[in-house]
Amino acid sequence: MIDLRSDTLTVPDRPMLETILSARLGDDGRLDEKGRGEDPTVNDLEDCGAALTGKEAGLLCCSGTMGNSAALLTHCGPGDEVLIDSLHHMYRSEKMAFSSRFGQLHAVFFDYDKQEMPDIDSMKRQMETHPIKLICVENTHNFRGGACTDPQRLKKIRDLADEYHVPVHMDGARLFNAAAYLKTSPEELCRYVDSVQFCFSKGLAAPVGSLLCGTETFIKKAKVTRKMLGGALRQGGIIAAPAKYAVLHNIKRLQEDNENAQLCRSLLNSLKLIIPQPSVQTNILMLDLSHWNGEPETFCHMAEKKGLLIKPVLDHCVRLVFYKGITKENAVSAARIIHDLDDELAGDMNHGH
Repeated sequence: MIDLRSDTLTVPDRPMLETILSARLGDDGRLDEKGRGEDPTVNDLEDCGAALTGKEAGLLCCSGTMGNSAALLTHCGPGDEVLIDSLHHMYRSEKMAFSSRFGQLHAVFFDYDKQEMPDIDSMKRQMETHPIKLICVENTHNFRGGACTDPQRLKKIRDLADEYHVPVHMDGARLFNAAAYLKTSPEELCRYVDSVQFCFSKGLAAPVGSLLCGTETFIKKAKVTRKMLGGALRQGGIIAAPAKYAVLHNIKRLQEDNENAQLCRSLLNSLKLIIPQPSVQTNILMLDLSHWNGEPETFCHMAEKKGLLIKPVLDHCVRLVFYKGITKENAVSAARIIHDLDDELAGDMNHGH
């Protein structure tokens, strides 16, 4: 079975797990006068992540949802308006900050252009007519097929934010996949944002955790928010140790995941009903099923019977995600299964007529 449901399916290897046994631990919830916890392994990871992103400080969070939610609820208060894409993971899937029960933030939407990057004119129109308190970007963009926003566009967003004196938060769950595709550094991509969250538990292949990075002042406030979200950790070093190993060993190999996704896409030409996204940049490949009259869930069941596990996303698409442990051969096999399914679906439709 080839399981391409998500890059969260990576499992830690033995060397990564063994880092837990030798990790120096302490109570990360007990803070000193500088606001640092007592777990040295957590502190080391936070410093390492801050250096990678070019920020002053980092904050270990249990998940990307917690990291993003802590950021939004630190930048903003109830009723504040946030400029975001309606397909951003923070809005469409995580929801907490925008829920009427919890964060009570109000979303104001901007458009993406044909390059699958934020449309500056659209953002500017919204800034002119709404009292925006925060701009959000997502890099890579999950529901836009892992599309990247390049440094040139990020600089324009930064300039717009500065014009209106508004901070920018980046959901960089797959930040390192973006850096690999754009052939730049994570620091360069984060230069134009005030805060960034990235995940250890996706392509970096650690079992748990995300890091929120920003200024020392911001992170100190976010730590209070994180505690309210249930994120004050005790011996957090057992999460931080494998995450640090992931950062040291697994960033360079992300290029392999991007290439496997691109290889799979290159083998999906001349399909009759299934429409693959035009180009693949990183480790995500979306298939549009809107020309077929069935449900994405049904398509996934059919794929599973042929040995491919995938999942529905949005209303009419399915998603394939490539990660550590998925080989070039797996990518070729996945493409072959999709071709078989396309033939089957087309045959059924012709037979129906």
